Amino acid sequence: MKNLSLHSITLEFIKQLRPLFQGDIDLSDAGKQIFSTDNSIYQLKPEAVVFPKNIEDLQLIMQISNLDQFREIIITARGGGTGTNGQSLTNGIVVDLSRYMNKIIHIDPIKQIAVVQAGVVKDQLNLELKKYGLFFAPELSTSNRATIGGMINTDASGQGSCRYGKTHHHVLELKTILNNGELLESEPLKIDVFLEKIEKKTNFQKKLYQQLLDITLKNQAIIKKSFPKLNRSLTGYDLPALYENEIFNINNILCGSEGTLGFIAEATLNVLPIPKYQALINIGYDNFQNALKDAKALMELNPLSIETVDSKVLNLAKNDIVWQKVSKYFPEPEYPLEIQGINLVEIDADTLDELEFLKQDFINHLQNDQSVKRLTITFANGDEEIKDVYAMRKRSVGLLGNVVGEKRPQPFVEDTAVPPENLANYIAEFRSLLDSLGLDYGMFGHVDAGVLHVRPLLDMKEPQSAELVKLISDRIVELTHKYGGVIWGEHGKGLRSEYAPIFFGESYPLIQQVKGLFDPLNKLNPGKIATPDTLSEANLIKLLDVPLRGDFDKQIDKKDWNAFSTTMHCNGNGACFNFDVNDPMCPSYKVTRDRVHSPKGRATLIKEWLRRENKGEQSSSFDKEVYEALHGCLSCKSCAGQCPIKVDIPDSKARFLEKFHQRYKRSLRDYLISNLERFMPFISTFSNFYNFFQKLRIVQKIQRDLIKVVDIPLFHPKARADLEKLGAVLLKSDLSNLPASSQNAVILVQDAFTRYFDTSVFIESIELINALGVTPYILPYFPNGKPLHVHGFIKEFEELRAESSILLNKAAISGIPLVGLDPAMTLVYRQEYKMKYIQPLPEQTFEILLLQEWLVEWLNTNSLPKNISQIEKVYYLAGHCTERTQVPASSSQWKYIFNKFGLQLEVLSLGCCGMAGTYGHEAEHKQLSAKIYSQSWKYKQEVLGNRFIATGYSCRSQVKRLEHQTIQHPIQVLNEILKLNRA
Repeated sequence: MKNLSLHSITLEFIKQLRPLFQGDIDLSDAGKQIFSTDNSIYQLKPEAVVFPKNIEDLQLIMQISNLDQFREIIITARGGGTGTNGQSLTNGIVVDLSRYMNKIIHIDPIKQIAVVQAGVVKDQLNLELKKYGLFFAPELSTSNRATIGGMINTDASGQGSCRYGKTHHHVLELKTILNNGELLESEPLKIDVFLEKIEKKTNFQKKLYQQLLDITLKNQAIIKKSFPKLNRSLTGYDLPALYENEIFNINNILCGSEGTLGFIAEATLNVLPIPKYQALINIGYDNFQNALKDAKALMELNPLSIETVDSKVLNLAKNDIVWQKVSKYFPEPEYPLEIQGINLVEIDADTLDELEFLKQDFINHLQNDQSVKRLTITFANGDEEIKDVYAMRKRSVGLLGNVVGEKRPQPFVEDTAVPPENLANYIAEFRSLLDSLGLDYGMFGHVDAGVLHVRPLLDMKEPQSAELVKLISDRIVELTHKYGGVIWGEHGKGLRSEYAPIFFGESYPLIQQVKGLFDPLNKLNPGKIATPDTLSEANLIKLLDVPLRGDFDKQIDKKDWNAFSTTMHCNGNGACFNFDVNDPMCPSYKVTRDRVHSPKGRATLIKEWLRRENKGEQSSSFDKEVYEALHGCLSCKSCAGQCPIKVDIPDSKARFLEKFHQRYKRSLRDYLISNLERFMPFISTFSNFYNFFQKLRIVQKIQRDLIKVVDIPLFHPKARADLEKLGAVLLKSDLSNLPASSQNAVILVQDAFTRYFDTSVFIESIELINALGVTPYILPYFPNGKPLHVHGFIKEFEELRAESSILLNKAAISGIPLVGLDPAMTLVYRQEYKMKYIQPLPEQTFEILLLQEWLVEWLNTNSLPKNISQIEKVYYLAGHCTERTQVPASSSQWKYIFNKFGLQLEVLSLGCCGMAGTYGHEAEHKQLSAKIYSQSWKYKQEVLGNRFIATGYSCRSQVKRLEHQTIQHPIQVLNEILKLNRA
C-alpha cells in the first residue's frame, strides 16, 4: 500500500482544490483521527477529509487528482462509516458524502421510484416513502445511519433478502463520477439498442461500455463457473449480473464496488408497497443448533424472512434499554430449561384473513413437527410490535460488544454465507473450530439466506489475537469453500480482499481488467477487491498489512483504560450516527452533522489523547481539539443509555477535564457555575435584589462578554416560601425529628434548580403528596454535585459525594422512601455517585426514587380520593433525555399514573430540548442550543400549547426562554385534579 504522509504533494492538491471547492476541507488532527476507524478491527489515519456539497465538487476532486503531478494521491469514498472490514479506511484522502449530499431529490409514488443523493440515510428515505405507503426494501440492522451510497457500494442486503434481494436489484439508474471527472449516467440497456444508447456518451464512456461488454461476452463460461450460486452472491464486480437476459447493466458492477471504480453521487431506486398485514412468530429453542435446523423446515412455508439470535445476544438484550419493550415476547420457560436460541419468523399478506391463514399454517406445523424442541412460541402483530422486536435484533452487533471483560466480539469472519441447506452443518464445524481454540463467541443472522454473523471474542491488545485473526480467517475460507459459500456474504470485502483471487478463481483476471478500465492508476480505494491489470506492481492489501486498533489501544496506560471504562470499548457500530432528530441520541451530532461531535468521535479522540499522554507525545493543538470536541457535549447521557456498548461520554468528559485542567487554566465561568449549588441558599436571601440586577442590560452584557454566560435564570417569587405552612416537615440537620414509622411518609430530596428557580413544581409536589394523605418530609438542602462533575471537578465532586452519602444513608435507615424531583439531578445518585474516580467509593445504602417511581408504588397499594374531577384534555409528555434513556420505564410509569387519575397521556417522540443543564447558558452554545430545540421541540410545543408538559427543569427552562411560555410539570397537572376534587 502507498505510504503517504501529509507532505507537499497533498498540501498542493488541497491548495488547488480549495478555491473552487464548495464543501468543507478538514486537515485537523482530530478530524483525521475520527476517520481512522470504522466498525472493523483496523485503524488507519487519512491525510485529509473533504466533504463535497454537490456533483461539481466530486468532479473537481477527480479532475485535479487526475493531473500528472497528483498520480500518487489516493482517494476513498465514505458514507455512514459503519463498515466492518475497513472498506472506507485509507491513508490517503477521505471523501465523505454524508454531511451535505444527503437530499431526497424526488419521489414518484405512481412510478414507485425515488431519486436520492448518496448521503441519504436509509431510514430517512423510508420515513418519507411511508407517506405514500412505500419503502426501500433492503433491510439493514444499521438502517438509521447507513447511507444509500454505502449500501450501493457494498451491495447491501439483510433481512428479507430471499424475497427482496440485494441493493442492486433495486437500483434503476446511477450517477457516478469517474476517475477523469466525467459524470457517468447509467441504466440497464437492452442489447439490441446497446450501440444506439451509448452513442451520445463521451468517447471514454463509449470505449468503457464496449470493453465491458466484450469481457462478459467472451468469458461467459468462466464467469458462470467461478461465481457461486448464492442468494447473497459475491459482492464486488458482479460479472454474472453485468450481462444477463439480453440486458447489459453496468450498475451491477458499480454496486458492490466499494468506491474502487468511482464516486456514486446519485441513485434512482425502485421502491415497493409496504406489506399491508404482518406478523412475527418468535420461537425459543433449547439449543442454538436446533434453531438453525428448524429454519430449513420453516422456509418451506414461504415466510418473508427468518432471523436467528443465539442465547448470548438474547441475554445481553435483557440488560439493555430495548428489553423494556420486548420481554413479553420471550417468556422464561420452566426451570431448569433455558432458551439457547430464537428464530424470528416474519409472515405477511394482503388481507387479514390471508395472514390468519398463514399464521395457522405455521401453528399447525409447529404443533405437529417434533424434529426439534421448541420451548416458547409468541406472536408480535402489526407494524409497531414487529418494529419493537426487530429493534432488539438490529442491536445484536452492539449488544455483543457490551460483554463484560477485555475480550470483545471482533468482526473479521462475521458475514459468511453458504447455501441455506448447508448452514446447520457448516455452523457446527465453525463452532467446533472456535471451541477448539477456547474462544467464546456470539451468533445471529439471516438463516433464510444462509448468512450468519459470528464474532469471536478477542482482546486485540494481546499479541496473539492478530495471529488468531489470521488463523481463523484462513480456516473459515477453507470451510466456506467446502460448503459452497463465501466469507463475505453481506458486508463487503474491504481489507479481507487478499482472499478475492481464491473465491473469484479463473474470473479474477477479468475482475482486474474491470478495475483497470475504470481506475488504471489505482487511485480509488486501492488494494480493495482487485488490482488493475495495467499495474503489475499493484497488490491487494493483506489481512494484517494495516495497523489494528489493538496496536494503538495497548499503548494506553492500564489505569486510564480502566478508569475511562466503556469509552475504551467503543467499537464503531455507529448507533450514535442516528439521523432521526426525534430520537434523543447525541443532539450535538444531529445539529452539527460533524462526526467529531458524536459519541464515537469523542471516544476515538479520548483514546488517542490518552495514548499520546502515556507515550509522551502531547501537543497543545491536539489537546485543544479534543477539548473542543468534548466541550460540545451536552452531557445529556443519551449515549450511555442508547449506545449498545453503553459508551458514557459525559463521564469520560468529566475525567478528561480533570486531567486536562492539570495543565491548562480553567475559566472563571467554570468555577462559578460548578459551585452555584453551594451558594444558592445564601443568594436566595436577597433574591429580589439579585433578580433586579439580572434584568439589567448592562449586567447581562458583562456576564455575556466577561463570564460568557447568557439567560441566567431568576429566582422564583416563592423561592423563600415557608414550606412548613404548606404541610411539609423540615428535617433537622441531624435528622433527629424523623418519624418512628415509615408509614404514610416520604422524604423529598431537594435539588437546587427545582427548589429555587422552579419552586412552583416543588410546592405543588408537597401539596399533592399531602392530598394523598402522605406526610412530606424535606431533607436539609445540600449540593448534589452534578455541575461539579460535568465540568470535571472530580476531587471536589468526590468530597461532596462522600459528605452527602452520609446524610442520605442516615435518612435511608428510616425506611421512608427518598424521592427526587428533577430526573437529571436524581439520577446522579444512581450513576455518578456509584462510580469510582480518585478516592474509594463511599458506602451507599440509600436509593432515591424518581417522583413517578414512588407514585406508581404508592398507587399500587393505595387508593385515590373518590369522585376525582376529570379534565377532558389529552396531555403530551416530553420526557427528559437522561430520564428516557437511563430509565426506559419512566414514560410508561407516567402514563399509568395519569390513567389512574382519569387522564389521558401521550408520550411524545422527541429529541433533545437543547438546554441540558448549563450547556444552553454558555454563550458560545446559545445558537446551537436554540437550533437543537427547533429541530424537534419547537413545532410540537407550538401546536400542543398548554397540553405540552415536561419532566425536566432544564427542558421547561428552555421553553421559557425561547418561547416565553411556562409549561407544566406532570405533577402540576395531577395536583390540579386533586385541587378540583378538594374544592
